[in-house]
Order: sequence, then C-alpha cells, then structure tokens
Amino acid sequence: MIEVWAPRAARVRVRRAGQGDVELESAAGGWWRGDVALRDGEEYGFVLGDAEEVRPDPRSRRQPRGVHEVSAFFDPTAFAWSDQHWTGRQLAGGLIYELHIGTFTPEGTLDGAIAKLGHLVDLGVTHVELLPVNGFNGVWNWGYDGVLWYTVHEAYGGPVAYQRFVDAAHAAGLAVIQDVVYNHLGPSGNYLPEFGPYLREGSRNTWGDSVNLDEPAVRSFIVENALMWLGDYHVDGLRLDAVHALHDEQPVHILQELAEASDALSAQLDLPRTLIAESDLNDPKLILPREAGGYGLTAQWSDDYHHAVHVALTGETAGYYEDFADLDAVPKVWTEGFFHNGTFSSFRGRDHGSPIPPAVPTWRLVTFSQDHDQIGNRAAGDRLSQSLPYGRLAVAALLTLLTPGTPMLFMGEEWGASTPWQFFTSHPEPELGAATAKGRLEEFTRMGWDESVVPDPQDPATFERSTLKWDEVSEGDHARLLQLYRDLAALRRSRPELADPSFASLRAMSGEGASGEPGERAFALGHGDISVLVNLTRDAVSWDVAAGRRILLSTDAAAEVLDGEVVVPPDAGVVVGPAL
Repeated sequence: MIEVWAPRAARVRVRRAGQGDVELESAAGGWWRGDVALRDGEEYGFVLGDAEEVRPDPRSRRQPRGVHEVSAFFDPTAFAWSDQHWTGRQLAGGLIYELHIGTFTPEGTLDGAIAKLGHLVDLGVTHVELLPVNGFNGVWNWGYDGVLWYTVHEAYGGPVAYQRFVDAAHAAGLAVIQDVVYNHLGPSGNYLPEFGPYLREGSRNTWGDSVNLDEPAVRSFIVENALMWLGDYHVDGLRLDAVHALHDEQPVHILQELAEASDALSAQLDLPRTLIAESDLNDPKLILPREAGGYGLTAQWSDDYHHAVHVALTGETAGYYEDFADLDAVPKVWTEGFFHNGTFSSFRGRDHGSPIPPAVPTWRLVTFSQDHDQIGNRAAGDRLSQSLPYGRLAVAALLTLLTPGTPMLFMGEEWGASTPWQFFTSHPEPELGAATAKGRLEEFTRMGWDESVVPDPQDPATFERSTLKWDEVSEGDHARLLQLYRDLAALRRSRPELADPSFASLRAMSGEGASGEPGERAFALGHGDISVLVNLTRDAVSWDVAAGRRILLSTDAAAEVLDGEVVVPPDAGVVVGPAL
C-alpha cells in the first residue's frame, strides 16, 4: 500500500522506472491510496494532475540523486541494531556536544563522525547533537534549508549510515539529539505546496512562508516526523529549531502535541526521550509541565546566558549585546536563568520575557558560550579562539562547563579550533546562489563591516575553511585547553554541588575592573559550597575563602590561597570548595 496527502491534485499517479504508472484512488481528507508494493531501494515518484513532471514523495526517506529527483524506497526495519541494551540518558547531568556532519571531519560523513566518537567520550560528553541532516539542495549547507524532512542527506551517507551512527553512539554510551526544523522550508526543491496547503498563505517568518499549522494533516506530518526520528532511528531527543517562528492558533499548541507524543513513545519504549526548544521568547511556558499550563518540553536554550558571557569575555556591546553590558548580566543569568525576564530590551524596543519559577530545575536551560548560530552568523564566522588569548578561552571553558544549566559545546571549541565556522551554501541554481551571496553581503555591510571580511557562501573555499583540523588537537595551547575541558567535565561529574538543580542553591556577585568596561569584570559565582571565581580585569583580584576551602581547579597556576584569601591573576578563574 502506498499513500500520499495531495488535496490540491485532481489525479495522482505513482511512477516507477520501466513500469507503467499506477493510478491512486481518492480517499477522505485529501489522501490518495493504491495497492503498490515497493522494494527496498526501488525508485518512484508521484505525478500530479495531468502534468508529466515527477515529484518526490513528501515523506521520502531517501533521495539518492537530490531533492529534485525521484525518491527511493527505504525500509528502516532492515537494519540490524545492536543497541538492545541501551537504557538511554536523561538530560539532567548531561553535557551536549553540537556538531555539523559536513564539517566535523575531513570526510564530512556520518561514518567519518563515528570514528571521532571516542574523542567525545574522553571529553565527558553525554549527548551528541547533530545539526539538521534532512534533504536540501546542493552538496553542503548548514541544513536549515531542508525541503524533505523525512530524508537523510545522501552526501552524509543516507539513512543507513544514519542508523550506523546512532547505533555506534549508543555503543559508546552517547545519546543522540537530532536538530529538526519545523518552522519553514528551504528555497529550492520544495514541492509540498503542489500537493497541499503545507504553507500558510500571506504569513512569513524570517526564513520564508510559515508552515500551515491550521491544517491537521500538516500537524500530523510534523508529529509523525518527530516520531520517525525518535522511533525508527532510535534517536534519543530532538532540538526544535526556532519555535518562536511556529505560528499556531489552535487550542493545543504543536509543541504540546510533540511533547505528548514524545512522552507516550518514551513510556512505550521505556527509554527517555528529550525535546529541547530553541526559542528567543524567554518564556518558561515551554518547559513548565502541562498540569501547570506549560507545553511540557524537556528544556530550552538560553541565548541570554551566551550573550552575557560573550560580552564579559569580549567587551562587544553592539546590537543585541548592548543590554548585556550591564554589570549584573552574568550574575543574573547565573542565578535567574534569563536576563530579560520582564525587563526592557533595547534591541527589541519593549519589555521582554518572563521570570522562571524557582521550582523549575536549572538543567532545563541549555547554556553555552559558543554555538553554530553565534559563530556562523558573525560576518566572518569567527570563533572566540580567533580573537581571545588562551586565558580568556580558559575562563570561557569554566563558565560553560560549570554553568547551573545543561552545558553545550560547539565542535572544536574544546581545543580552541583555529578554523572559523562560516555560512556556506552550494545552491546549484546560479540565480539562487547569487541572491544568497548578495543578501549576506548587504546584511553585514549595513552593519558597518568591510565587504572584504564577509565570505561568499557559495565559494567552496568557505565550506572548506570551516572544516575542523583534527591535527591541532595534540598541539600546544590546543592540547592544554582540551585537557582543561576534560578536567572541568570530570569535576562537574564528581561534585554533587554542581549537579544541584535548585535555583535556590545559586549565588553571584560582580565587580568592575579599573576601566569599568564590559570586558573588565570579576565575578564570584556559587553552587552551594562551591565557588567559581573569575577575574577578567587587568589586576589580580582577591576573595575571602572560608576555612576548610581549597582550590579544586584553576585555569592559571599562579592562583593561590594566602591568609584566608584566594588570589586570582588576570584573565583566570578558579574553583574553590571543600575537599571531598
């Protein structure tokens, strides 16, 4: 049996190579069905109306020749899984590692990434998060221009390689989180509107037409896609891209539908399933339980934590960083989760956000000092490692891994990778490629950047520059920083104070350096009996230390305890607490 939702078509046929077309029969709700049996790997497509063009299956699992060509039938049950004893991983206590398959290794494939899983285990990672892998036009792309949500990009290895990756990750003790994009579709290869009203006419978000969440079949298309990853592919969780762009006016929000479906599958499998939202709303409703009026998602990203830490480390205060020049920005995100929790946002020109109720566990916020957006959407795609000295990179590690939230790293951050991570595309259509490059250039030159700094996203060299150089890992300060990340991850695991999920256990205070500039700050941050002391000023800073406390970890060997005080050198941080 084969079926497709195509209410806009007056006639639907299935076309297979070397065989006659099969007419599908119209069924209720805009569905078309027919008695067609497909073999694994057999290519097919749909012909709509009286046209002769063949379109890929909207639920295609495999596109061997790209998103404009026919689909290939894929049987997900044929894979011999070896993870029968995998018990899953809760997000609480976790360490997430975000990576892009195409630039994580020189091979740029899922099998290439499998070979690096041991590195992640040694680092202390518990969850590996993949940027979108669904079908997009071209060879390389960030993945957020996907048009066939059920596929795995062929250049990465396709769906069987994806199964091998998840199986290998589980064998290594790593949970897998898949980044999915349900708020828009890419500009090339999107044939869904020919089948039905997948998009909402006259409603757009930042990236294109809004998805039509008023249509029940479209909502099912999204929920069933989520269950495909969480079920057929054994994925442990999903990161939901830019949920603030989901225009939903139905009584039950699509995020709640997804949470309910995920929870039901989790109960059925007896395995944890995690949903993490990316949202700029600063709205705790996303992570509040449904009985408290929330959507019941597991966690959400906190960009505010990134912004506060970034300003403290770099002194940058342009654009949305302006508000985070506030002396208390880092203490506030440390102790309250959001900086804007009902306060005025100068970037938005209005009050923004809501407070997080104290009963919410701190681990429900995913926090980071670098991620794909905050690097790749800079004009030159530059990492912190390309502008900050080792001392400040070490402090960034301290603030990232000892966060009250769930820490997340971006690939290569752990060794201060020298490679940028830039915005790259490979649109085969010359006009689309030119428009993308022009739009990117205009955006940054309006912001005052010299056009020579902005790379051409269509230039293959932009993609190549963004690929990690693994031979750096064992060299000089790269190796030194990597060891610090490993030590911090081990410290986080070993100290119960650092796993306490209560906002009530947190404390923070800050002070300015002599210049008073945002990049000249000192912070005393606390988890219960443990203190995280950070000095980003030009002079040594001293803090009183209680009797019995000692330095558990320091980013600079010159830090010391003298006469009841901890002396922290410039651009350094220490962790102080009682001995175990």
